Amino acid sequence: MLSLILILLSLPSEIEIKEPTHLPIEHIEVVNSNEEVWGQTGHRVVGQIAEAYLSKKAKKEINRLLDGHSLAFASTIADEIKSDRAYDSFGPWHYVNYEMGGHYDPTNADERGDIVYGIQKSVEVLESESSSDADKRFYLKLLIHFIGDLHQPLHVGRAEDQGGNRIQVSWFSRTSNLHRVWDSDLIDGYSMGYDELAQELLRSTTKEEHAALAKGTYLDWVEESHQIVERIYASASSEDRLGYRYTYDFNPLLFEQLAKGGIRLAKVLNELFD
Repeated sequence: MLSLILILLSLPSEIEIKEPTHLPIEHIEVVNSNEEVWGQTGHRVVGQIAEAYLSKKAKKEINRLLDGHSLAFASTIADEIKSDRAYDSFGPWHYVNYEMGGHYDPTNADERGDIVYGIQKSVEVLESESSSDADKRFYLKLLIHFIGDLHQPLHVGRAEDQGGNRIQVSWFSRTSNLHRVWDSDLIDGYSMGYDELAQELLRSTTKEEHAALAKGTYLDWVEESHQIVERIYASASSEDRLGYRYTYDFNPLLFEQLAKGGIRLAKVLNELFD
């Protein structure tokens, strides 16, 4: 059973939407990226969980836009395009940084955009009757990914350490950093495939827990992750040696965040397509 930590704060329901810097292309060449966020396994877990909670109407439209591919399959495209310089402007949309103890302030947002803008832009394109299927397909893939990123708390961390990327640690005697520990080291160390882990989390989530986790909006979830990240920052310092003790202490939080990401992604998609 998942432990529930819900911190839902009141925030403005609307933020000014900027114009996109450029339009997406219909077909994207998939290449490997040197930078991972949630890692492929984490993003696919989120997508697989979300798929289990989709309404029939949402599932039909998503199936059409994704040419029959699953949410898990589409969940990693936003990272893979990072190797193409044509998509550099989308890089800042994967995260948001602001002071610990503070709240997200759209008036102080990065002019290049951030994860809040990335989600809202994706929603705007998907809601618009004037958007082409090519644009909707592209921004649906971004939305799937960004909702996943939002639930990796270090994507809502501090600017000065680049969301934990500058906090160098040892992970089972291998060089790593705090961000990478949460992106992939913890998940990969559990040695379950994305479908296995998704099914375990689905099986262990009650209807009551699902209802509680689905509450709020993505603005609430930003604030929730920002508060959770304080615990993660307190969990390790530069040069710390992390291993089994860390997995015992933090795997429950990791699994909870993955489950939240999937449940909440389904909520967003159902609201868009129902």
